[in-house]
Amino acid sequence: MMHRSLASAGVAALLAILALTVAPLAGQSPAAAAKNGASGKAYVQTKTPDGQPDLQGYWTVSTYIPFERPKNVTKEFYTPEEMAKIEKDEAVVEEHHRLAKPGDPGDVHYDRTQFGLTRSQIRFFDPPDGRIPPQTAEAQKRNADIAAARKLRGGELDAVQNMAYDDRCVMFPGHQPPLFHSGYFPNYQIIQSPGYVTILSETLHDARIIPLDGRPFSPSSVRSWTGVSRGHWEGNTLVVETRNTNGKIQMAASGPMSQQAIVGASEDMRLTERFTRVDADAIEYRFTIEDPKTWTKPWSAEVPFVKMEIQGPFFEHACHEGNKAPNNMLSVARFQDKKAAEAAKKSGSN
Repeated sequence: MMHRSLASAGVAALLAILALTVAPLAGQSPAAAAKNGASGKAYVQTKTPDGQPDLQGYWTVSTYIPFERPKNVTKEFYTPEEMAKIEKDEAVVEEHHRLAKPGDPGDVHYDRTQFGLTRSQIRFFDPPDGRIPPQTAEAQKRNADIAAARKLRGGELDAVQNMAYDDRCVMFPGHQPPLFHSGYFPNYQIIQSPGYVTILSETLHDARIIPLDGRPFSPSSVRSWTGVSRGHWEGNTLVVETRNTNGKIQMAASGPMSQQAIVGASEDMRLTERFTRVDADAIEYRFTIEDPKTWTKPWSAEVPFVKMEIQGPFFEHACHEGNKAPNNMLSVARFQDKKAAEAAKKSGSN
């Protein structure tokens, strides 16, 4: 039962400093959750055949909670009754979309609850105001320049390069680390093998293969969308450090991927993730971002991983919209440009 709930506006909870709360372990600290487990008994960490703490399985971070605390929140906690009403209201909205008549705007939707995904997880955030720290003057100028350059290239449908990365199925928010709910099937499969941990994202069906053998990071000339990750174990906690992103996340300073938590980050961003199995059905996931070129101070967040009721498999997320839709959308836009030009010419001749 939910003993206390963090407050926010129109969603399940406020982001604030809080010990890990994972349903049904709401209200317990990470240490207490690890000690007591879902059944009230001490949780015994299981191991893989090669001795790694076992994190394997299918997990979701789906939630009603926004990544940052809304600015108009004036209270720290909701009562259980207020929490229940908020969740009920959100469920009504989703049900409205599900029952929309064909052709109505609400008919185009992704109803995650029909797949049994929970949407009431609570998050931890540091700084205590629940907001990502301000960007540095350097970052503000860098991202303003990016936005200005994008504006000079014209509208979103003037060229395929202007289209959002997620529309083109290049990259989705939450697909690259850190891992959090971005509104589009935030589900992950963790696979372990000797010397490696692999995290498979359901969306775009890409995998991060994380070596655990202490190898050095690649040189700074080797970069990728998701960066280069290296992992090691600290007791039962998997610690993963990621560097060497390709910097294209900067181009998401406004427009494409604007929902991404690390929007506007520099190529020098360093991300540290910590995965700790605290129960048979829960993983405590924390991350810290350090990027002096972008934020005035490091910041951290915590998102509970909850075991999915149906343990896979994930089917291929081929994203056919990205394969076909850009050509169709640009073709229609050029047709509309042509018709507008013809109408303007006709109007001028009259």
